This record gives sequence, C-alpha cells and structure tokens, in this order.
Amino acid sequence: MAKISVIGAGNVGATAVQRLAELEIGEIVMTDVVEGLPQGKALDLMQAGAVMGYDTKIRGSNDYADIAASDLVVITAGIARKPGMSREDLINTNAGILKEVASNIAKYAPESLIINVTNPLDIMTYVALKASGFKSEKVFGMSGVLDSARFASFIAKELNCSRRDVEAMVIGGHGDLMVPLPQYTTVSGIPLPELLSEERISSLVQRTVQGGAEIVELLKRGSAFYAPSASIVKMVEAVLKDSKRIVPASAYLKGEYGQEDIYFGVPAKLGAGGVEEVLELALDAKQLETLQKSAASIREGIAGLSL
Repeated sequence: MAKISVIGAGNVGATAVQRLAELEIGEIVMTDVVEGLPQGKALDLMQAGAVMGYDTKIRGSNDYADIAASDLVVITAGIARKPGMSREDLINTNAGILKEVASNIAKYAPESLIINVTNPLDIMTYVALKASGFKSEKVFGMSGVLDSARFASFIAKELNCSRRDVEAMVIGGHGDLMVPLPQYTTVSGIPLPELLSEERISSLVQRTVQGGAEIVELLKRGSAFYAPSASIVKMVEAVLKDSKRIVPASAYLKGEYGQEDIYFGVPAKLGAGGVEEVLELALDAKQLETLQKSAASIREGIAGLSL
C-alpha cells in the first residue's frame, strides 16, 4: 500500500486528502504547523469513510517525522493569494516555507516524489528542487492540469457540450503569462478552431488566463480549492498507478522549448519515476513570444531568491 503525505491542511490540502481517501489508493498523512488542525480534519475524514464506504487510513500530525517512508509528498503549504495580490507578491514568504518543507521531506522521506502546489507555482517548484536536493524528475508541480481544466470548462459552456468531451492544453507559467493552445485542444477529437471562431477562442483564452483571479475576486477571502484538489489527485493517480498519463505539468526543462534550468508548464508523461518524458509541441509565433515572456518572468522571480 502506497503512503501519501500532504503538507498543509488548508482548503486545498484537506480537499485533496478527501478525494484521495475516497479512491483508496494509499494511506495518507496530513501535516500542518497549526496544532489540532490536521488531527481534527483527519478524524472528520475518517468518520466520513463510514458513510462513503472507504477504509483509507488517514493521520493528522504536526510532526514532519510522520511523513517517513512516503512514496509521494504533495506540498500545499503557504499563504494564499488575496484580492489585488499578484503571484509574484507571494514569492518571499512562500519561498521560506518551501525551503523548510522540502528540507524536511529530504530528511524524512528521501525516496519520495514531490508534487508542489504552492504559488507562485513554477518558482516554488524550483525552490523545492534546490531545497530537497532531489533529482529533477522527482520534483514537479501541479499547474497545467488546473489551467487546462479551466479552459475545458469554459469551452464546454460555450459549446453547450459535456466537459468530459473536452481535452484542453495549456502550457507556460502558472500565472498571467500561461499559454492556452487551441490548436492542441479538442472536443471529441475535433480541433477547437473548427468549432469556434478565432474571436470566441480568444475570449475563452483570456478568461482562462484570469481564471484564478476571477475566483479570488468572487470569494473575497481565499482562493480556489475544488478544481486544484481534483488536479492534484489526477497527478497522484498517474504516479502511483504508473499509468504514463500525459498531462500538462510544471517540469524541469533541460533544453526543451529553448529553456534550461527552469520549471515550466509543459506536456509531461507521469509515471512511477515522476516526470518520465517532456513532449515538445510546435507553437505559432505569438505563442512562442508569450512563452518567452513567461519564462523571463519566472527567471526574474528565481533571481531574487537566495538558493
């Protein structure tokens, strides 16, 4: 039985634990610095199992030692983006948190894989890599799965069709410079440009780029957690089941897309080894330009950190 640890018992972390528990794919440890929070949520989720019919073992803890022997660690710890706050505003605070978390993962679960969810996503995943000292394929971030889900949801609403029939692709940095790819987005195999005008696609692309901010503005306090937690679970399943699923994820690049020593949203094959392959797609000139700007923004954020 696999062991999964989730660092952070806030909305994203706890909801991810709930979804994972219902799948019964491994025992789960949920940790947080707030005393009683992970323990209380773990107890609540265990009791929910009696209703929902799952027997997953769930433990809440304030001690990193309890993540020992984890096969996979999901990092959701960090402060959330507030209205009017850019992802870049989060960098210094969350970098300090990520350094502590990743160092403890390396200490107690040195054989694990790491999925980072903390924002600014691509920069914090790079921090997790450096602080853990792990091989790059063992550290990756949840970004494009969520961005693609938002794009797919907007497309389904526009076309009045099932969300299950939409396969969307969004790459680039997880933020204002993400790059939705209509030419690689399909509805039951039909390319999106054959179904919608360029103007309508452009509108949906723009809404996707602002998808996270739109939810933050509506909630007033806090940020999205239902779709993020579902995206986490999709990636966890791909790894633990060694299913070789190809999903957009923040992966370390070694020359792909003309980028090196950076984490970036790209199509990646996920399996037991983590990121087992990065797939390069042909992009048009405008998409390449946005991709370059996105990479430059990530590098700027990394440059301001002491790693």
